[in-house]
Amino acid sequence: MILKMTNKDKDFYKYMGKFFGSRLVEKQINDRIYDDDKKEWYLYLESDNVEAFVSIENKKIKNIYCYKERSLEKLLKHIKKEEKIATSILTKKYQEIYIKCGFEIANKENYKNFIVIQ
Repeated sequence: MILKMTNKDKDFYKYMGKFFGSRLVEKQINDRIYDDDKKEWYLYLESDNVEAFVSIENKKIKNIYCYKERSLEKLLKHIKKEEKIATSILTKKYQEIYIKCGFEIANKENYKNFIVIQ
């Protein structure tokens, strides 16, 4: 199941609270996750557990994480149908999934842990 939420929604922290400030998540993706007010969040749930999430602010993907790569792939394909995504800087961790989902890698060289997608 896919949910679209903001940090103002009733169950947002029930699903997302454990990811904010998580050193494990930060270590896996080389990025920190913040619950900024302007972000919209897409969550991919299985049995009420978050398997993947993506945050978007001003048409740019800001945060991305998955427990199961196939869940992130499904989520990104859903988002591409719903949103016109602007050029975004994302963790390199999921580069193969970005390509599978039809995003173009614009820059592979300028960032150590991140890439630019279009």
